[in-house]
Amino acid sequence: MLGTFALYLSLFAGLLSILSYIQAANGNKKRSALGRTGLYASALGIFLASVVLMTDILQHNFATAYVWSYSSRDLSLGLLMSTFWAGQEGSFLFWTFCSAVLSLFLLSYTQKRKLDAHVLPVYMAVQTFLVVLLIAKSPFKTIYEQFPGELTPGQLPDDGRGLNPLLQNFWMVIHPPVLFIGFAASAIPFSLAVAALWRKEYHTWLTSAFPWVLFSGLSLGAGLMLGAYWAYGVLGWGGYWGWDPVENSSLIPWILSMALLHTMLAQARTGNLVRTNFIFAILSFVLVIYSTFLTRSGVLGDSSVHSFTDPGTLVYGLLLVFLSASIIAGFGFMLARRTELKAIAKPMHWLTREFALSLGSFVLLASAVIVFFGTSLPLVSTTTVDPSFYNKMHVPIAIIMTLLIGYSLLVRWEEEDGMFLKERSWKSLLGALIGTLAVGALSVWDGMYLLFIFGSLFALFVNLEQTWMTIRGDIRMLGGKFSHMGLAIFLVGAMLSGLLSEKKAAALELGVPQELFGYTVTYTGRDIVEGNKTAFSVTVSKDGDTSVLVPMMFETESSGLMRNPDIKSYFTEDMYIAPSGIEENAVDEHGHATLIKQQPINVGSMRLTFMAFDMAGHNPQSTAGGTRIGAKILIEADGQSETVVPYVVFDGKKQEYFGVESKLLGTKIEFLSMNIGGMGEGKSAIQIQMIHQAGIPIAGKREALVVDASVKPFISLVWIGTFFVLGGFVLAILRRRMADA
Repeated sequence: MLGTFALYLSLFAGLLSILSYIQAANGNKKRSALGRTGLYASALGIFLASVVLMTDILQHNFATAYVWSYSSRDLSLGLLMSTFWAGQEGSFLFWTFCSAVLSLFLLSYTQKRKLDAHVLPVYMAVQTFLVVLLIAKSPFKTIYEQFPGELTPGQLPDDGRGLNPLLQNFWMVIHPPVLFIGFAASAIPFSLAVAALWRKEYHTWLTSAFPWVLFSGLSLGAGLMLGAYWAYGVLGWGGYWGWDPVENSSLIPWILSMALLHTMLAQARTGNLVRTNFIFAILSFVLVIYSTFLTRSGVLGDSSVHSFTDPGTLVYGLLLVFLSASIIAGFGFMLARRTELKAIAKPMHWLTREFALSLGSFVLLASAVIVFFGTSLPLVSTTTVDPSFYNKMHVPIAIIMTLLIGYSLLVRWEEEDGMFLKERSWKSLLGALIGTLAVGALSVWDGMYLLFIFGSLFALFVNLEQTWMTIRGDIRMLGGKFSHMGLAIFLVGAMLSGLLSEKKAAALELGVPQELFGYTVTYTGRDIVEGNKTAFSVTVSKDGDTSVLVPMMFETESSGLMRNPDIKSYFTEDMYIAPSGIEENAVDEHGHATLIKQQPINVGSMRLTFMAFDMAGHNPQSTAGGTRIGAKILIEADGQSETVVPYVVFDGKKQEYFGVESKLLGTKIEFLSMNIGGMGEGKSAIQIQMIHQAGIPIAGKREALVVDASVKPFISLVWIGTFFVLGGFVLAILRRRMADA
């Protein structure tokens, strides 16, 4: 097949590129041209394979097992295209595609700096290993190969199995690609670090690596937060981060890349932290491979909702080899150069920005270690770490980090007298104190949470002041200020939304307004949309502002009942409505109920089941005599049960219905009508009326939508803070780009 041929082309071209560049690095400069040819050919093979798979998907070629497994004819174009990265094989190919695209940019980048002979063999080794994984777990396997003996030659399924309902969302089109761009980009700082060790250039490599660390951090961070918003807005469990092992495995390399950014800045200014930067650069990529191993090897089992199924022994082994090779390549070079990796400056003083950045980076490292421990525990134990463990452990880390964010902007690179701190910090300290007291007045919290708020506000106010000074000076330096300000805003939002959030389960009766958290909430009806989804209309009103929310529920064969929430967002809070069930009106306002044979209904605390017809007997009350047909009804209430038999008498000319008394309920059950073999499905049914002894019908409740409603104060700050963090990255990248122009 063309796709398989393209993968082998990429494999052999990649090996050619690696060997040629190694020869060029060892002095045979003419081999660089052959290395470039191999790189181009490898990228061409990957592009061709990607085109083949996407064409198969768009043309519904269900002869390809991957296409049959993840796509179907009813998917919209966007979702159909997203099936490219929905499964193991396709996502590996998309990762490799991103790597191939970046290889072309990296080729141009390193050629200008005369680094290609040392950087590109490392990068191409990573890319070629991804191709090996693709060959082992090919997306081009046919259904005849996948299911040998189950299909006759030429037999094709009419449709595919379709995309997992959880993934049938707009964010599926965006979130995975952004994350895979980050995965691919993380190999570039790793390659530059290994090349620097190879070339024995332990300081100058920072300049060429820093923009790529920014880019990989931006991509990974954006991917993580898109996934968080997806979880919050669509999946219906009410949060945006669940500390799931697979979520964590992508978070760890991002945390380390953030630590690397700060220690690189410190080394560039002072010459210290040489070993630290190499360690962080290597670990940031190694942990991407580790996250891939956790996600793709099946070792997490049921401990993660994101985990793929077991890919087989071969891929499991290849992932371990990939992980081991990355560790050996990076740290092997460090070990070989250990005597040369020395700082070129005097020891740092605590009243310097270098000290603040270094300490902050090691605080980030502590966070990464905690998350790594909890994430990796399922590998060695049957137990998993509760999310509360991560939250509790990160409160002191967040306090230290926020204080350091503010402190690092108040001190200089050069050592100064400590008196300057008072002059530079008093405004921010006072603002943070007032803000903390105001927030503390909302509730009674312990000291740790108040310190968290104080630290976040201190960091925010320092950054606001520094941002204003930067705008008045060199506006190109805004990137870091924006990101740190965004982090402070994010942390304030995360803390407030977590501590002030309220949640309540409620049954919303049809057409009946109900007060929830100061909102007037009314369930107004439901419709069937998109084939099998039930969309519920819920009107939410507050202070004259009215909105209609449309949460949904639908059944799937693979995942059971799915629930999608809907949200009314304000700056100060979100009103979050997640459906959990529907209580239908089994008894109407006149006490009427239809009982289908062997299908119980609930009426308050009672349970009624029409068991069967009773065809025997003669009615002694009928003057004309006749045939009597009874209906056996099982009544269950308060742990007791009773069978009653209302009946109808036929005398050949007319029919007469007779009710019975239920001693268990103290209620009369009138027999209104019957349908033998009716209801369109061959099942018999009867209609009854339930009447109190006083002669008043038992009125049933209206249809009710059962929801989990919650209000999340200031969660908008989480998304605003994220925007500022990522915006700061973009500004920093643009600044570096303009500096290189």
